Amino acid sequence: MDRDLSEEDSVVDLSFEAEGPLAPPVELLERLPSYDCLFQGGGKSIFFPPLEAPRRPPEQRCWSSFLEHSRIPVVTEEVAREALLSFVHSKCCYGSSAASDIVIQELRQQILCRYRLETFSESRISEWTFQPFTNHLVDGPRRGTSPRLWDIKVQVPPMFQEETRKFQVPHSSLVKECHRCHGRGHCKCSGCHGACMVRCPSCSGAKRRAKQPGRCQMCSGSGRHRCSTCSGRGHKTCATCKGEKKLLHFIQLVIMWKNSLFEFVSEHQLNCPGELLAKAKGENFFKDENTMVYPLVDFPLREISLASQRGIAQHSATLASRARVLQQRQTVELIPLTEVHYWYQGKTNVYYVYGTDHRVYVADYPERYCCGCTIV
Repeated sequence: MDRDLSEEDSVVDLSFEAEGPLAPPVELLERLPSYDCLFQGGGKSIFFPPLEAPRRPPEQRCWSSFLEHSRIPVVTEEVAREALLSFVHSKCCYGSSAASDIVIQELRQQILCRYRLETFSESRISEWTFQPFTNHLVDGPRRGTSPRLWDIKVQVPPMFQEETRKFQVPHSSLVKECHRCHGRGHCKCSGCHGACMVRCPSCSGAKRRAKQPGRCQMCSGSGRHRCSTCSGRGHKTCATCKGEKKLLHFIQLVIMWKNSLFEFVSEHQLNCPGELLAKAKGENFFKDENTMVYPLVDFPLREISLASQRGIAQHSATLASRARVLQQRQTVELIPLTEVHYWYQGKTNVYYVYGTDHRVYVADYPERYCCGCTIV
């Protein structure tokens, strides 16, 4: 069960980007028993979600009632021609006269089923990170015990919308001297290595330029020039602590909401590319959304039933040990597909009208002026 956090326990939403995880300070080893696993290999750990009781399976569905109320208009010869004309007008180098003059000989129609399973899950990991310490209040172990990661309540984004957020775990902070500059607030300049001066870029340290009389004007004949990287100071502000000399180390909670997708389109005997049909617009035939959905074992089309079982099993196996499933949604859409056989200038060919919005796929349009367009 999630526990309510007091005002002092509230998590901090991190809007900054830390420089990178750091091995946890030794002083924290005995103070954070809830996070002992962070000290074993890599400083990052995945926390498994608590198990939830399974729901009772739904009652058997009556698919005949769904089928009776699902009607997709038949693609007529007029609709097929209008779809081709609309497609041709969207292409800069396609002529429209062929689309107007073709003789449509046959329409072969088929209704495909597209099964889609979406599983919206939440996973949590913890990692050590740090930020410059600016003398603000330190929420360390002395203020209380850090809550376990799955006990921390946060606002869940809208279902099926992916997002990643980072939070500071309460009571996990500790101030340490900056490990990079050793508390000085600045580091030796990498350009001059602390010497403040570098070899003159004009004369390369020779004090005079080749084939020119007199000394080098840039370095006044010294062969050395003030370092432009540090402006001659010999050091730069530490990039890790930003000159603050100390770092605030804390455990960062990373929450990832992910929408896993499984899709399957029923088989067909026509030569329309499958990737187009996977993106085609269809008519919603069936929708089931709940914390957990069950396979459509009694669906009239057996390959959809098998796809439903396979998709749910895959998501369950993938997510069971590393994420909490918040919601699942499975849908079945009906996608109309029509193969149009036509005759034009003594040759026969085909094109396809697919989806409820009558998209067109044509592999060999007879009136093209160049090859610069992509056929979709």
